[in-house]
Amino acid sequence: MQRSAMREQRSGAMKRVERIALLSGLGAISLLAGCRQDMHDQPKFFPQRGTSFYMDGRSVRPQVENTVARSQLHEDTYFYTGLVNGKEGDGLPFAVTPELLARGQERYNVYCTPCHSRVGNGGGMIVQRGYSPAGNFQSARLRAIGLGHFFNVMTNGYGSMPDYAAQLPPVDRWAVAAYIRALQLSQNAERSDVPAGVEVKPLASIVESEGLPESFAQDWDVVAPPDMPGMAVPGNPSAPSTKPAGATPAAAGATTGNGAASR
Repeated sequence: MQRSAMREQRSGAMKRVERIALLSGLGAISLLAGCRQDMHDQPKFFPQRGTSFYMDGRSVRPQVENTVARSQLHEDTYFYTGLVNGKEGDGLPFAVTPELLARGQERYNVYCTPCHSRVGNGGGMIVQRGYSPAGNFQSARLRAIGLGHFFNVMTNGYGSMPDYAAQLPPVDRWAVAAYIRALQLSQNAERSDVPAGVEVKPLASIVESEGLPESFAQDWDVVAPPDMPGMAVPGNPSAPSTKPAGATPAAAGATTGNGAASR
């Protein structure tokens, strides 16, 4: 009798456990199914699909007339693109000031010198350590190209160079482009470029007066690994010279009275 009673108690307990587990499982399934169905069938518009909500049957609504999206008020297209009729333009969209050139130099030294170097010859420190050759701003091609080219490259990138649109707003990109042009002049200036009445001093004398190392006045060159084609390597007579084309000995050692080196 006792054994029979114990078996009945165990059987009843197991049935209760099974009922609880079954009810819990059904509840969880109902909860999950209801949650998924609600998220799956929520009312929303799909792009480019029709709808019966609007009279014209289109889910995508036309823009309200004369409205402009945030950061898209680009009335001066040249200022924001550097392009004129789809082609790279020349000149700046505003006047050049000493403050603009100073800002361009500061931004150039931060973002451009690692590849292009302080003098713009394409021999920056990471290029010396094996990165892809950078553009040489002192080449005849880049000295003759329009400023819109530099702005466009900074905006969209070029070759292995990424774009710098996030780091440099449009006004800073133009400031850097203006400084690149000034840097090109500093490395390829002639005595005839010096305004009348401005004293021209040898670079060596400026180095001495400013307390700079003697190497500051020496000729610069691109330092690159020998396995990088097209780059000049010191001591390699077959490597192309990085001396500015058309530079004269007088220009190589001259500077204007404001201290800007013209070498």
